[in-house]
Amino acid sequence: MSQYSSASDHEPAHSKVRLALYIAIFIAIAVAGLTYVKWLPYYHKALDAAVKHTIGASIISGTKPIAPDPSWTSAWEYAKAYYASVWKAAVLGIVLGSLLQVLIPSGWLLRMLGKSNFKSTALAGMASLPGMMCTCCAAPLAVGLRRKNTSVGASLAFWLGNPTLNPATLVFMTFVLSWKFTLLRLVFGLILTFGVSHFANRFADSSNPPEEINRLAQEQSKEPSGSLLTRWLRSAWHMILHIVPAYVIAVLLLGAVRAWLFPAAGEAGGGLLAIIGFAIAGTLFVIPTAGEIPIVQTMMSFGMGAGPASALLLTLPAVSLPSLLMISKSFPTRVLVFVGCAVVLLGIACGVTGMLLL
Repeated sequence: MSQYSSASDHEPAHSKVRLALYIAIFIAIAVAGLTYVKWLPYYHKALDAAVKHTIGASIISGTKPIAPDPSWTSAWEYAKAYYASVWKAAVLGIVLGSLLQVLIPSGWLLRMLGKSNFKSTALAGMASLPGMMCTCCAAPLAVGLRRKNTSVGASLAFWLGNPTLNPATLVFMTFVLSWKFTLLRLVFGLILTFGVSHFANRFADSSNPPEEINRLAQEQSKEPSGSLLTRWLRSAWHMILHIVPAYVIAVLLLGAVRAWLFPAAGEAGGGLLAIIGFAIAGTLFVIPTAGEIPIVQTMMSFGMGAGPASALLLTLPAVSLPSLLMISKSFPTRVLVFVGCAVVLLGIACGVTGMLLL
């Protein structure tokens, strides 16, 4: 009896040590991966942007005023350019999204991000800042959060905050465009990340009351079956199987028709209709991290007005058709429809504000 009690007494301490070790492993992998893929490259890119006032050519049209005509060649060329830019971050996103499911304690994550209140949304939005990932590369992490039963608002805030509040992109934007565009992007990015994400909780299936949070935490704190490696491989494979195919197909499709989405800048004008059109196109289209900056810089050099440019600076990075498809099985459809419509409307508002003030 005494031996049983002794083993029982030591079990909680052993579990705490194991969980602390898992969290430390996750943080170490995240820091190492982000340092290699994001932080160091962006540091050097910021120095170049400060001197050259550019971060490269537009991925849509290069140095030309309009993209190539729709074709399979156009689709393939865009896909090659896009994946050459994002593949490291995409792999890191899948690795971290799958590791999150097997290393991060469910009970702790639920208590921090499981409630449908503004605190959970705010914490997740702030946690997104070091990631600096594009909307597609951040999608696996959003999927991982939802599989841990974190709230819709918190998961969305983390997903939307990565591209729209990206500190590196804001620095690049200041050097390449102007501080006025940066301020406009920051204001509307904050509204999108924290306001829209929190409001999206109303479209979720459950409000996640405290008793439900406690129940889920107790259920998920039970010892999972299989070794850590087996569970991680299973999680990663499941994520790849359900995310990658839609991602690849959608990127090819959008690359093929990008000339239809983005007409010649000089012909599009700078009024309200142009703002609406580019807000919709920017919401659908997919780009690498900070790709909106050379796109806007190129289009403005060919006559695009401040209004459509402002709309694109918000909508291009925020969401895309591929990223919405990637997370479609983890969020209610009405939530994703709401987010997509909100991005378009905020893009129009951002464009109108830019047209009037810039």
